[in-house]
Amino acid sequence: MISVFGSANMDLVAYVAQAPRPGETVTGREFRTIPGGKGANQAIAAARAGAGVAFLGAVGDDAFGPGLRAALAEAGVDTAGLRVVPGPSGVAHIVVEDGGDNSIIVVPGANGAVTGPAGRDAETIARSDALLLQLELPMDAVVAAAHVPRGVSSGAEVILTPAPAAPLPAELLEAVDLIVPNEHEAAALTGRDDPRDALEALLGLVPEAVVTLGARGALYGSRDGTRLHEAAVPVRAVDTTAAGDTFAGALAVARTEGAGPARALRFASAAAALSVQREGASTSMPHRHEIDRLLEGL
Repeated sequence: MISVFGSANMDLVAYVAQAPRPGETVTGREFRTIPGGKGANQAIAAARAGAGVAFLGAVGDDAFGPGLRAALAEAGVDTAGLRVVPGPSGVAHIVVEDGGDNSIIVVPGANGAVTGPAGRDAETIARSDALLLQLELPMDAVVAAAHVPRGVSSGAEVILTPAPAAPLPAELLEAVDLIVPNEHEAAALTGRDDPRDALEALLGLVPEAVVTLGARGALYGSRDGTRLHEAAVPVRAVDTTAAGDTFAGALAVARTEGAGPARALRFASAAAALSVQREGASTSMPHRHEIDRLLEGL
């Protein structure tokens, strides 16, 4: 089982030919309201990729809360750990250009009320094979969750997506087994613009690292000396929103199934390639049979 301790946001998505510059107004071609949030996205991605998944987080008591819960449940995610707090749910304002690039503004809402594992969250994490974390919850909450497996002899592997990019405290890094930034986040964390140099710097902080490179694939490294580059599956991107979350969720599934680094990267890359060909965040994430079929054809 995979536990995801993270954010749930309602994505307010506008599709335009080109995003407006400061002070400019443009006409969009479409608007959608889509359940998202990095935590919820990774939970849905992992569930659709074949894992049993439990989501731990919070939504508000507003109109968006029930929709976020329903989206997770529909994907087969256990929402017993999704609590309701007073006030608005988290939202993300997303502008998607016709070329597939996007820009995002996140307003935390209920996610900001999460101070750490609550209720039976720690028990759920302790039963898990992997714990997925991101940085859309308060840092203290993320640190607290990351340390739960350290108190269990067969604790979950802790996988961190350091997004939105922020300085990572030592107490978090010491609990992380695998870090999965994109190349921009890796550069922000290490001060090194070259992804391969950033990968080496990350391995000074955690045992394993994956740096995603978009259409150029992904790099993997571990302290045992393994270095890999997995090429991306060539596709025409329609919307790259949540491609990184799809990659992280699928990567966790492959690792919990015992896949080695090369196979896990390939599986995650296939899932991400499928997701960018569809619009939306959670709505774009592929099911296991789709990933397997794509891999069979490569």
